[in-house]
Amino acid sequence: MRETVFMLIFLAFVGGAFAQQTRTEETRSSSPADDAKTNSSSIPDVYALTGQFERVVVLRLKYDTDLLAGMEAMIRQEKIHNAVILSGIGSVRGYHIHSVINRTFPTKVAYLKDPTAPADIVSMNGYVIDGRVHAHMMMAHENKSFGGHLESGTPVFTFAIVTLGVFKDGIDLSHVDDRAYR
Repeated sequence: MRETVFMLIFLAFVGGAFAQQTRTEETRSSSPADDAKTNSSSIPDVYALTGQFERVVVLRLKYDTDLLAGMEAMIRQEKIHNAVILSGIGSVRGYHIHSVINRTFPTKVAYLKDPTAPADIVSMNGYVIDGRVHAHMMMAHENKSFGGHLESGTPVFTFAIVTLGVFKDGIDLSHVDDRAYR
């Protein structure tokens, strides 16, 4: 009996240790030359791109589907090249995101991952750029909200709905998220 109690306590402790949030940090450098680069006068401080939507696509992801992988699969299936993520709602069983944590080059990011923390998807926005998903999310659970860049390892709980405004061909989004384009 005593051994069983000790084993249960040990298993509860070990299980709790694996269920905690993990945080890892990474330095991202395009190249030392790009990081040292100053703003170019040939690139405007702000520029505008105009385009029209060809269609609006609503993605619905079911329980336990990886949110990013599911979006990527449907973007390939629907042959979406460039789009705006107009909205996203739902809930997740756990999450994996990253956020910028410094203000000088090279960029440093922190990855937060908690596979056991459920959360509501409060909002999602971003872009599909040349078929690549660049999505940011805000989530909430209990008494806090948090967010960042969506990473794989974010499984859907009840459902997730993501709405995309798909651009007609002819718009070039290749520089919108290029940190070295300055």
